[in-house]
Amino acid sequence: MPTSQLAALFSQLAEPFTGEALFDCLPDLVFFIKNRRCEYVVMNQTLVERCGRRDKSELAGRRADELFPPPLGTSYAAQDESVLRHGTAILNQLELHFYAAGGRGWCLTNKLPLRNPAGAVIGLVGISRDLRATHERGEDYSAIADIVRHIQKHPGETLRLPQLAARAGLSSYQLEQRIKKLFQLTVGQLIQKTRMEAAIRQLRETTDPIASVAFDCGYSDQSAFTRQFRQTVGLSPSAYRTAQGTALFPH
Repeated sequence: MPTSQLAALFSQLAEPFTGEALFDCLPDLVFFIKNRRCEYVVMNQTLVERCGRRDKSELAGRRADELFPPPLGTSYAAQDESVLRHGTAILNQLELHFYAAGGRGWCLTNKLPLRNPAGAVIGLVGISRDLRATHERGEDYSAIADIVRHIQKHPGETLRLPQLAARAGLSSYQLEQRIKKLFQLTVGQLIQKTRMEAAIRQLRETTDPIASVAFDCGYSDQSAFTRQFRQTVGLSPSAYRTAQGTALFPH
């Protein structure tokens, strides 16, 4: 929808649209909006129940590390602070959540910064989507989580499917199928996506030469990196760096 039409529609609403009522209908998904102090401002009922509370007022104005026991609460709060400090989204973070009732479950978490008209980060919005178990006892995703973390921490290394599969204790076919199930991506696509995200962060947050960024993100050839970056982002790395921080890239 064009910006003018969107603004016209939202200006007619009786109250700001947050999506809260919609997300209240989704029992397998946690939804929240937090302010600059990492405090919950909006949340869905699923999150309230996962915290062992009855009413949303019991969460409003509190931080994750005040509601969840360590080390989970500490980890969630550190994620929030990173998004707010750097203005960089956390995408498809595979996590094991523990709930107040004693249960546990694997989730994919996404957190994105919220910006004011001047581009300053003023809060964040996030969701954690439950991963469906493939059998009654549930599926252990810890090996997959380790692989994803390894790819994220080492984007500049040579990452090959057989070695990653061996690290997870799986066959190459099994790893491919589980990654596709979770992320709707092949292992190669996940690696490429992770490298592009790392490159975008480095281009935004440093003045490192393009060749250095390319090498740090797993490309020995700057021209190949530039081609892949342009194909993925729509701009060359240097053009993206020039444009970073403008309204063209609000996230």
